[in-house]
Amino acid sequence: MPRNIELKARLATLDVARETARRLATGSLGIERQKDTYFVCRLGRLKLREREGLSAQLVGYTRANDAAPKPSDYHIIEIADVAALRAALSATLGVLVVVDKRREIFLANNVRIHLDQVAELGDFLEFEAVLGPGDGDDDGRAQLAALGQEFGIDSADLVAGSYSDLLLERCGPAR
Repeated sequence: MPRNIELKARLATLDVARETARRLATGSLGIERQKDTYFVCRLGRLKLREREGLSAQLVGYTRANDAAPKPSDYHIIEIADVAALRAALSATLGVLVVVDKRREIFLANNVRIHLDQVAELGDFLEFEAVLGPGDGDDDGRAQLAALGQEFGIDSADLVAGSYSDLLLERCGPAR
């Protein structure tokens, strides 16, 4: 199963983070408009990610709600008929919450740097160190610690849960 080490933090200034990301980036995947529909599930999280102009993806993952860098084990499945899948999952599992965001994606070697503007929540920075064969969790944590220093992340800005958790706290379940 693929594995990332992840870290999420609130951003005070998106422009400063963007300049830092550009300076550190070894590549860029551009900007995506994403709508993530989270479904009620017994274990982990399950979301249908719709990306403007790109294929949709079903993403199932498990990750602890911890502000520190944490592992995330995941499956990603490309979806051809997004409307049919959304309808089937909504009818059988129920929709938990929908997260709407604009995401700028930069690459720093094997780390994806996300600058997210999340509707109803604000601006965030997210790191995902994609672990390859032979990479351990500690390798990913070290990479995120170094990036955290470059971005000046303060421990008070760290976010433990997902955007879905934050939206549920703020707005309650989808209706």
